[in-house]
Amino acid sequence: MQRCFWCTDDPLYIHYHDHEWGVPQHDAQALFELLLLEGFQAGLSWITVLKKRERYREVLWGFDAQRIAAMTEADEARLLADPGIIRNKLKVRAARQNAQAWLKLEDPATLLWSFVGGAPKINHFAERSEVPAITAEAEAMSKALKKAGFTFVGPTICYAFMQATGMVMDHTTDCFRYPPLAKG
Repeated sequence: MQRCFWCTDDPLYIHYHDHEWGVPQHDAQALFELLLLEGFQAGLSWITVLKKRERYREVLWGFDAQRIAAMTEADEARLLADPGIIRNKLKVRAARQNAQAWLKLEDPATLLWSFVGGAPKINHFAERSEVPAITAEAEAMSKALKKAGFTFVGPTICYAFMQATGMVMDHTTDCFRYPPLAKG
């Protein structure tokens, strides 16, 4: 079975590729989780984050934005001592800051999807070299999120988020997931 070039033989990665990546996600809670995870991924490989995802769900109260926004310095210290997550002070602080910014948005899912006109942008890339790291839509999302008070939301992170959530469908044309997701 042919998969996208980035998918390794790790069973966790295969499951993520086959069932989640590129599938349109409109649920605000799921979008919030992926936005935070993409921030935690900055500078690391996605498989590193995937392997820690369940622990993040445990220590961040199921990605409950209200609880994350209300984190104390003691909560941050507890997280920074947890070997099951990425222990980066700036990224842990960003989770709280981003939760606070998220809660100020009237309709986060609609806002995020607005950068692709509310519907998945279906790309038809045949080669790895054709898949961009940044697009104008990702730059616009990054700018808007930063203006709203978010951090760890640069254009590369935003584009990876758009790919993960199916806002853009970047499975390559040789991937077995391409045909069903290209139908939109």
